[in-house]
Amino acid sequence: MWQYTPNNSPLPLPKQPFICGDSNLYPLEFSPDSTAALTFNELNKSLALAEVDGEGLDEFLIARAAPTLADRLPILLLGELANPFQLSRLKLGLIPVINVRLQNLCRTYADSLDSRMIRPGIHHITLARSEGWWELTHLAFATLPQIKKMIEWLNNRQHGDWRPVKPNEGTLLIENNSLLPPPPFESLNWDGNNETCSAEEPPPSGPQLDITKVIVPIHTKHGCYDNRGRLIRCVHVGQREFHANYFRRGSSKRWQDILRIV
Repeated sequence: MWQYTPNNSPLPLPKQPFICGDSNLYPLEFSPDSTAALTFNELNKSLALAEVDGEGLDEFLIARAAPTLADRLPILLLGELANPFQLSRLKLGLIPVINVRLQNLCRTYADSLDSRMIRPGIHHITLARSEGWWELTHLAFATLPQIKKMIEWLNNRQHGDWRPVKPNEGTLLIENNSLLPPPPFESLNWDGNNETCSAEEPPPSGPQLDITKVIVPIHTKHGCYDNRGRLIRCVHVGQREFHANYFRRGSSKRWQDILRIV
């Protein structure tokens, strides 16, 4: 159904907002032009009017006996869960997904391996602070049972090390430019203790959201991979390169040291 395999993870796919179903993807026309901050109640009202095949989103969901936006929570999709191939395999029902920009946060590799689908396996993605950084990812709107199934899948349906949290740092904005480039590798500066990004960030193209209201799955046993103190950013290092050249050649950062939560 989907042309990308897990080896392409953790690319946020596809580029435009969409609705993921168990067997179909539906394009979602949503691009708010204001850059004023939005509450999630205001966002839900705006998103409910976004068009799907000529229908408003809430109308589309109701017509298919799916929960409306009022019954859903925002959750960041950082790795395999940002791949519609994986979302559809979980048979979660309809899930609206929009593009967002992370600021002062980055997607990085959890120091663990999931070998269920391919060999040598998938390195799932977690979130870490990163001063001056920005990048694109996906924000989904899911019900509590859907979110629970996502976390269960990350944990391989066992009592595991993935848990849902709410970040207490960084910024989240709706992003209308689906081709927004992240900072180049050359813009990262390392003084032996701290890593910062010196690139000039493009101006916002959409409104800011309250990131403390957003659910994020994070790995709580090993945190993220530690490359001699530095982070391995997913936008610079792909799955195969990470496994071949970095994994098991360093240590791990504790999750409490890379992200503050509410």
